[in-house]
Amino acid sequence: MADSERLSAPGCWLACTSYWRTRKGILLFAEIVLCLVILICFSASTSAYSSLSVIEMIFAAVLFVFYMCDLHTKIPFINWPWTDFFRSLLAAILYLITSIIVLVDGRGNSKIVAGVLGLIATFLFGYDAYFTFPLQQQRHTAAPTDPTDGAV
Repeated sequence: MADSERLSAPGCWLACTSYWRTRKGILLFAEIVLCLVILICFSASTSAYSSLSVIEMIFAAVLFVFYMCDLHTKIPFINWPWTDFFRSLLAAILYLITSIIVLVDGRGNSKIVAGVLGLIATFLFGYDAYFTFPLQQQRHTAAPTDPTDGAV
């Protein structure tokens, strides 16, 4: 009974919904929406490249739910910053390659729109990879030095 009261408390809902207002939450939500729009554009012209959008949309949605519900703290054996970094870096590279191929082919307006949106997705996923790079988050602090050390 206590667990059901705790889960239905407004504080739990607030904790879950406050994540999408953060910079990372906005990035993941924008990635999901952009992948959906690219999927629609590819489906209108050809389904050959739509699997990339589906896979990236699913990965971004899973990470969004994990971060939003704070599940990443309950599964400590996965290194979440590196997982998110490699997901977004791989997505940026794959979207760049796919967009160049689609734009070079250039048959049909929806393929051209999907190629341009794929380039936008490349920059969005690249920014996400830069923002989530785990070593960037570790700040180096200088060790305190003693001025009398080394004095002869």
